[in-house]
Amino acid sequence: MKEKTTKKILRMTNQRRVILEELSKIYFHPTASDVYDIVRKKLPNVSLGTVYRNLELLSSCRTIQKLDFGEPHKRFDGNPEPHYHINCSRCGRVDDAPIELKPELEKEAEKISGYRIDSHHISYSGLCPDCVSAPDQ
Repeated sequence: MKEKTTKKILRMTNQRRVILEELSKIYFHPTASDVYDIVRKKLPNVSLGTVYRNLELLSSCRTIQKLDFGEPHKRFDGNPEPHYHINCSRCGRVDDAPIELKPELEKEAEKISGYRIDSHHISYSGLCPDCVSAPDQ
């Protein structure tokens, strides 16, 4: 998938470094509050506001991804490379969707719409394996 925007270069503060290190260690897609809880173990004096501002800044610079599934809280992905996601409509879990990117969708959308497409995002929604096997709530 082509990316026509460039990444901004950020000064690497200690808080940003720890946030990136911790995001790179996990494979789920945490909320800002989750990241705060994780980062506080290394930086006990960090505030939620500092973590939130840094997550927003890192996502605006395309160093991480900010994911919005229409839930009250955004989620963050330490993998900035384009890929698809799948979320559970019951418990809110978010995982990477293990399928190949489809850049040909951009060409088809351009042809049909007249837009110049820079990127696309696909997310799937359903029930995660835990919710499928759990009794109805």
